[in-house]
Amino acid sequence: MTDLSGRRAVVTGGASGIGEACARAFAAAGARVVIADLNGEVAERVAAELGGEAWQVDLADTAALADLELEADILVNNAGIQHVRPIEEFEPERFSLILRLMLESPFLLIRAALPGMYARGFGRVINISSVHGIRASPFKSAYVSAKHGLEGLSKVTALEGGPHGVTSNCINPGYVRTPLVEKQVADQARVHGIPESEVLPKVMLTESSIKRLVEPAEVASLALWLAGPDAGMVTGASYTMDGGWSAR
Repeated sequence: MTDLSGRRAVVTGGASGIGEACARAFAAAGARVVIADLNGEVAERVAAELGGEAWQVDLADTAALADLELEADILVNNAGIQHVRPIEEFEPERFSLILRLMLESPFLLIRAALPGMYARGFGRVINISSVHGIRASPFKSAYVSAKHGLEGLSKVTALEGGPHGVTSNCINPGYVRTPLVEKQVADQARVHGIPESEVLPKVMLTESSIKRLVEPAEVASLALWLAGPDAGMVTGASYTMDGGWSAR
């Protein structure tokens, strides 16, 4: 059983979905968890349940993160949004927002956390990527671009951090049962011209050999292992949890 006693874990988007599941798993393993989320009220509630801390933060405001100093033994870059549009209809400001939130802010958080990790000789950077970090789908130009960029950032972090006891890895799930995925159903139905009831079987699960959504707790179980001592030689990797999607 992974023991994270004495470790401080910062989880972005930690108030719901994958982030909340990771925070709960880390707290159960003994870590002091910081719930970083735009929704301060929910972050406070989750943090109180876990005996942790809440950090209300707009990670899309990258200018405010430029001089940040972040104390974290474990950093989970999870916060994200989705927007489904054909490229010719994709609003430029929304494209920029998604890249700020899902690529620039992870860079800035890693940058802020590495000095402390290096000083302690230990660090775990866990980037919640996606099967879209290694595959593409239509109508998701910003999300796919951000996740592909996150994969590269994670590998560079692994190469620079290795001599200092810091690992960096990506987790690449398929569609996970989260509010982010649930909000996509109407948009997917619109761009594909199908009823919402057909989005799961005809869009989201067509490439997977296992025909169900990933559960947040499944992603958290992998994150917990990556955060622990047994994963000390695992770095620069991307772990698919996509029901076979990327095997094609």
